[in-house]
Amino acid sequence: MKRALGIIMVFFLILLLSSFNSDNDVTFNFTVEVNELRNSDGTVQFALYNRSDAFPDEHFKKYLKVLTGKIINGSSSVTFQNLPEGKYAVNVLHDENIDGRINKGLIFPKEGIGFSNYESIGFSNRPSFDRAYINLSGNLKIRVKIIYLSKK
Repeated sequence: MKRALGIIMVFFLILLLSSFNSDNDVTFNFTVEVNELRNSDGTVQFALYNRSDAFPDEHFKKYLKVLTGKIINGSSSVTFQNLPEGKYAVNVLHDENIDGRINKGLIFPKEGIGFSNYESIGFSNRPSFDRAYINLSGNLKIRVKIIYLSKK
């Protein structure tokens, strides 16, 4: 009888504890959009990062998630879904030839690139996770400026 009562109490304890949602189960959507693309060629690649040692990622190998957006009237957007609260940075590529990588001229990219929290880039303004990250603590929508360093 004691054993049966113990089993029932353990069952109710497990049921009670499993009915509480932890804060870790809360997730958010993060929408990223770009406008004023120089043309509607190709696609736009949106790479999401959550680690400073992975960003910037010129070869797109260290991202947390990557999504591709279609270009409509010079704009594109994607939504990263079900993200836990945290720090995230975005690297965007206007992939005009749809090869999934940044094509370069002698020094500068031939295609448009952009980073969260950056309006311009250059030798003295290189992207870093510490400057690019955004604190995600609710559903969020941001706009990233695409920067063209060479003419097509």
